[in-house]
Amino acid sequence: MRHSKRRHKLGVSGPHRSAMMGNLAVAIITHGRIETTLAKAKALRPFIEKVITLAKKAEKANDAARKLHYRRLAIARVRDKQAVAKLFDERATEFVNREGGYTRIYKIGQRIGDAAEMALIELIDGNDEGYSKPKKKAAKKAAKKAAKKEEAPVEKADAPAAEGKAEEAPAEESKADEKAPAKKAAKKAAKKAAKKAAKKAAKKTAKKEDAE
Repeated sequence: MRHSKRRHKLGVSGPHRSAMMGNLAVAIITHGRIETTLAKAKALRPFIEKVITLAKKAEKANDAARKLHYRRLAIARVRDKQAVAKLFDERATEFVNREGGYTRIYKIGQRIGDAAEMALIELIDGNDEGYSKPKKKAAKKAAKKAAKKEEAPVEKADAPAAEGKAEEAPAEESKADEKAPAKKAAKKAAKKAAKKAAKKAAKKTAKKEDAE
């Protein structure tokens, strides 16, 4: 199955593509930096980095036969003995202590005419430390810890306030319970007074009628 094989075809045949990559590799080894389309730059990156890995292996090898073997493999891919000699003899020592990432791509906008995305691809200097990237996981953990520390004292401060509110609630309930029977007693007293007044008024009217 051809799973994960559809990359960097560049709209040309296989032999044409390998010749194109060889020519681009010669240019970047010779000049150190070249301008090309973004698609070709992305296709060139894995190609040239594998050739640089061969140069590193040859630099570390102690056997002359192994060194010659790696050089011949690079010549088969790049197809230029002078460019391979420059890479193996002059530039290989720069990448011995570097674990991958030998090239860098810069996007430079669109080309006038066909609006193709253009890019610069360059060989990185062996002493270049690159861009410092913050560790996302460590940053997220630190942010979470800081947030927890800030929330903890707030929750503790809220706890006594909640206790105070809880103590106030039963006190208010007890006051309400005390007021309720007082209101009932007042209502009863008012009703009794009204009844007595009505009886007295009825008696007075009855006496007046009998006297007449």
